[in-house]
Amino acid sequence: MNVLLVSQCSKGALVETRRILDQFAERRGERTWQTPITQAGLDTLRRLLRQTARKNTAVACHWIRGKNHSELLWIVGDARRFNAAGAVPTNTTRRNILKTGDENDWHRGEDIRLLAQLAALLHDLGKASRAFQARLRGRDVGPNLYRHEWVSLRLFQAFVGQDGDEAWLTRLAAPATWDQDTWTAPGRYGRDGLDAPAPTPFPHLPPLAAALAWLILSHHRLPLIPVKDPEGQQRWLGCRAPHFNRLWLEKPLALVTHAWNEGEKAAPAKQITPFWQPAAPLPVLSPAWQAQAARIAKGLLARLPLWQTPWLENPYVLHLARLSLMLADHHYSSLPSEPRQSPPAPKALYANTSGPGELKQELAEHLLGVAREAGLIAHALPGVARHLPRLARHRGLRKPSPNPRFAWQNKAAEAARSLGEKALDQGAFIINMASTGCGKTLANARILYALADPGLGLRATFALGLRTLTLQTGRAYGQDLHLAEDELAVLVGGSANRALFNYYQARQEARGAASAQALLEEDSHVLYSGDTGNHPLLARALKDPAIRQLIAAPLLVCTVDHLIPASDSLRGGRQIAPMLRLMSGDLVLDELDDYDLQDLPALTRLVHLAGMLGTRVLLSSATLPPDLVQGMFAAYRAGRAIYRANRGHPGTPPDIPCLWVDEFSCQPPACLGEEDFSRAHEAFVAHRVTQLQKAPPLRRAALLPLDLPLGKEEALYPAFAEKVRLACLDLHRSQGEKDALSGKRVSFGLVRLANIGPLFQVAQALITQGAPAGVRIHLCVYHARLPLIQRSALENLLDGVLDRRDQTPGGGLGHPAIRAALDLHPEPDQLFIVLASPVCEVGRDWDGDWALGEPSSLRALIQLAGRVQRHRCREPDQPNVLIFNTNLRHFRRRGQDQPAFLRPGFESTAPDQSRFRLTSHWLHDLLRPEEYQALSAIPRIQPPPQPWQPQQYWVDLEQARIRAAMAPRPRENAPAISRYLPPVPPLERDEAASAWVYPQAALTGVLPQQQPFREETEPHTTLVFLPDGEDRLQLHRMEKDGQAPGHPLYVPVDASLRHDLNLVPGPGITPWGSFDLLTLLREQAEFLDLSLDTCARRFTTVDVPESPQGWRYHPWLGFTP
Repeated sequence: MNVLLVSQCSKGALVETRRILDQFAERRGERTWQTPITQAGLDTLRRLLRQTARKNTAVACHWIRGKNHSELLWIVGDARRFNAAGAVPTNTTRRNILKTGDENDWHRGEDIRLLAQLAALLHDLGKASRAFQARLRGRDVGPNLYRHEWVSLRLFQAFVGQDGDEAWLTRLAAPATWDQDTWTAPGRYGRDGLDAPAPTPFPHLPPLAAALAWLILSHHRLPLIPVKDPEGQQRWLGCRAPHFNRLWLEKPLALVTHAWNEGEKAAPAKQITPFWQPAAPLPVLSPAWQAQAARIAKGLLARLPLWQTPWLENPYVLHLARLSLMLADHHYSSLPSEPRQSPPAPKALYANTSGPGELKQELAEHLLGVAREAGLIAHALPGVARHLPRLARHRGLRKPSPNPRFAWQNKAAEAARSLGEKALDQGAFIINMASTGCGKTLANARILYALADPGLGLRATFALGLRTLTLQTGRAYGQDLHLAEDELAVLVGGSANRALFNYYQARQEARGAASAQALLEEDSHVLYSGDTGNHPLLARALKDPAIRQLIAAPLLVCTVDHLIPASDSLRGGRQIAPMLRLMSGDLVLDELDDYDLQDLPALTRLVHLAGMLGTRVLLSSATLPPDLVQGMFAAYRAGRAIYRANRGHPGTPPDIPCLWVDEFSCQPPACLGEEDFSRAHEAFVAHRVTQLQKAPPLRRAALLPLDLPLGKEEALYPAFAEKVRLACLDLHRSQGEKDALSGKRVSFGLVRLANIGPLFQVAQALITQGAPAGVRIHLCVYHARLPLIQRSALENLLDGVLDRRDQTPGGGLGHPAIRAALDLHPEPDQLFIVLASPVCEVGRDWDGDWALGEPSSLRALIQLAGRVQRHRCREPDQPNVLIFNTNLRHFRRRGQDQPAFLRPGFESTAPDQSRFRLTSHWLHDLLRPEEYQALSAIPRIQPPPQPWQPQQYWVDLEQARIRAAMAPRPRENAPAISRYLPPVPPLERDEAASAWVYPQAALTGVLPQQQPFREETEPHTTLVFLPDGEDRLQLHRMEKDGQAPGHPLYVPVDASLRHDLNLVPGPGITPWGSFDLLTLLREQAEFLDLSLDTCARRFTTVDVPESPQGWRYHPWLGFTP
C-alpha cells in the first residue's frame, strides 16, 4: 500500500516524529512523507509514534488508493489539527470564534469540583493522630482500633458543631474566627471508645456537611454492615449478615458507626487514646491550608442557594466527587518524593511512606496536593469522553452486508441511525433478540456504530459472562473488523486462559485451518487516538496500567467481572476505571439471561449506574424473558433520570429512545414510561413468536421415563448409567449418519448432567459397563474440574470436531482425530459422546446430532438443545433431544417432598419462598406438551397467560422467580424504628430492584455485601500439578496465606488426600479427549519459551471444593471430592 504521512507537530514533538518517519518513508516536503509499505510495517510505525507521542504530536496517515483517491487511515496525537478527512487548515486563529467549548451541560460540575477539593483538604486529618504517626515511623501500636478516615470525620464533625451549612462555611471562610480547639475541644470532638457514647454522625450534620463527611469516610472503602458471631465478637468486615435488616437500605448512613469502617475490638482506654490525640498541631492551622479552605468555602457558599434537594440525595454528584478525590489521592501519593536536605523533624506530621519507616509526604503538603489534583481532575470530567480514542469511518461497520442471511443487520443499523441526535442527548435502550447464527455479535457493533456521533466515532464495551465466550467474541471482532491491539482490548481475568486460547489459534493458523474462514474485504478505518496527555484526569489515570488496559482501547471485550466494580467495589478505588469506561462509551450486555438469579442484583446495579453516567445500553440474547428486560429498563430509566437532573434538562421526564431488533423486524418507539415499554416489548415478542412458529423445528424432544432405586447411591448411579447408555444407543440409531469412507454409522451426542459429583460417578459406571457387541463408544468427560491446560486442549478438540459448517473441512467426520478413531476401531456403530456438566450449555459453538439431558430448568434445556443441529439446520423426523422425566436429586433425596430443581434450577429453599416450590418433580406434570416437544425459546420469551401457577408448572416457576427478582417489592406492613427509616420489608437474596428503588444504599457497601456477584457458596481450594524431576507431576495445593513471608505458596497434597482411581474399561468403550498432562505441559512450555515449572504453575491449576477426605482423580475424569 502507498501512504502519505503529514505531520502537524510542533516544538520537540516535531523533531521526534521526523526521526521516526525518516526511517520509514521519504520526505516530500518539510512536513510530508510518502512511501510504499506493508500493513505490518504501517502498524509498527503507528505503534512507535504512539509510544513517543506528547501533547504537541499530530500525525495523519493517508492511504493513496488510486488516481484522485486517498483515504484517511489514522491520526496519532492531537486530531484537532486536522479535519474529518485529514486535511490541514489553510489558516488558523487563536480566537474562539464559535465558542463551542465555552458551554457544556454539566450543571453540577462546579459542585463536584468544590466538594472534591474541600473533602481532599479534610480527608486525611485523622492521620495526625499519635497512633498513626507512630505506625508510619515503624513503631508497634497494636491493632488498628480506629481508621484515620473515621477520626477525620469526627474532627470535621467537631468543626461543624451544631451549625447549619451556611454558618460553618462562613466560619471556614474566615480563619481568624477559629483555632485548633474548634476541632478538638472536649464536648465538640466525639472520641469513640473514650467519651460517653457519641451519637452516629450523619443524622446530626447539615446536608452539605453530611455529603463531605461521606466523602471523607469513603475515600478508601465504603461503610459496611458490622456482623457479629454467636459469641458477640465482630467478624471480618464485609462478610454477609445472616439476618439482613432492610432498614439499612432507605437511609443507611443514619446507622453508620465506627464499626462500619473498621472491625470493632475491645481495648483499654490507654490503648485507645493515641488514636484520638493529635501528635502535633493540625494542618488546619497552616496558612496555606486556611487560604485554600477559605477560597473553596466561599465558592460553596455561593452555590448553596442553587440546591433544591439534599446533597446526599444526588448520587451523581457524590460518586463523581468521590472518583475525583480517590484518583487525586492515588495519583499524588504515588508521586516520587523529593530528596531532603535534612532529616524529617521528630514531631512533623506525615501522610505516608515510600518504604518501611521512610517518611515521604508531609501531611499538610499531602492535603494541599490532593486538593489541587482533585480540582484539576473534577474540572476535566466533562472532557473525558472527547479525549479518549475512538473508532471512526470504519468500512466494515458502515457498509451493508451483501449476504441475504445477514441483511437484517442493515435494517437494524439504519433504525439505530434514525435515533440520531435524540439518542446522543437522551440515551438509548436497545434489545437485540436475533436467533443464534444470525450474526448478533457483529450486528451489536454495527448498531452502536450507527448510534455514535459521526464526527467522534465509536467507543463501546462488550461484556460477557464466560471467559471462553469473551475470547471468541474478541477474536471475531479482531478478525472481522481488522482491528489492531490498540483498537480492541480483550480482558478475561486469568492470563493463562488467554495464553492457551492464543496457543490453539496459532496452531490452527500454522496448519492452515484459519484459511477456511470467510474471506472479507479489507476494512479501512480511522483511529482517533485522542489527546490523553493534555487531559488532566486521563493523564493521571492512564499512568496506572490496570486503568489503561480497561479504558484506552475504543472497543473493549471483557468478562462482566471487569465492570461490576463500577457499582460494587467496596474498597481500594477499583470503581475508578470501570466508571470512566462507562462514562466514555456504550455498553453491550451479552446473554444476560444466562446468569444465575442471585447475580441479577449486581447486574441491575451496573445497568442503573450506566444510566446514571449517561451510557447507552444494548441487551443481546435470543432468550430474554420479558420481566428481566422490564426490570433492566426500569433500572436504566431510574439511572437516566438522575443523569438528566444533573445534565441536559433537569425536571423533564426521561424520554428514552428504545429499539428492538431481530432477524425479522426492527421496532424503534420512544418510551416515556415503563408501561409504554412493556406494551412495545410485548408487541415485538408477539411478532417474533409468529415468525419463529413458521420455521421448521430443528429440535424435537421427548420425555424419557426414569425409575431408579431411592437413596442408595451405590445402586443409583450404575442404574442411571445404564439408562443413559440405552438412551444414547436409541438416539444413535435414529440420528446417526453413514460415513462415506468407512461405511460405519457415526453420531455425535451430548449428555448433560446437572452436577459434577454425580457426573463423575455416572462416568465411572458407564466406563465399567462398556458397550454392546458391534458398538464402540468414544467417551469424553467435560466439566470445570479438569486441570486448566487439559480443559483447554479438550475444548479445542471439541470446538474443531463439532464445527459442522459446510465450509469447515476439518469438522465432524473430517476431523483428523475422528478419522483416526474410525480407522482404529472396526465396530459398525461408532458413538462419540460428550458427558458434560452445565458448562457445555453456553459459550460453545457446537453442532451435535442429538442430546440427552438431566433436567434442571427449561432455560438449561433450551441451551442444551441449541447445541443440536446448530450449523447444519436439518429438520429431524424423530426426536433428537431426550429429557429424563426427573433428575438425580429427586432419587438421592428418596423422593421426599423437598426441592429437587435447584443448584442449578429455579426452586427455592428459603423458608419465606414456599410459593417457589414445585408440588411434583415429574416433567410430564411440570411441562405442557407444546413447551418441550419442539424445543425453542418461545416459552422463555413469551410466558403463558396469567395467572401463573409456579408450584405446578416449570415455565410459570421460572417466569415468576424472574419477576420476583426484578420487580420492586411492596413496602407495606413493615415497622418503622425511627424517623430516618421508613417502613420497608426484609431483603431477599435475589432482589434486584433495590439498586434503583433505594439509591441511598449505594452510599454504603450494603447491597454488594449482601448480594455479592458470583458468590462462592462453599469453600474452594486450588490444586496444581508441579514437576518432580522431568517425568513426574506431583499434586500440590495453593495456600491462601502463601504470599505472606515465611509461608510457602505451594504445599504437596498428602497421599491420604489424593485418591487415584484405577479404572478398568468394559468392552467397546474408549477414552475420547483424554490428554497426557505432562505432554501438554511440555508443548506449551516450548511454545511460550518457559521453564516446565513456571508453565505448570500457570496452566495446571484446578479449583475444587474443600474436602477433609481429599479428592478422587483420574486423567480421564478429572477431580471430585
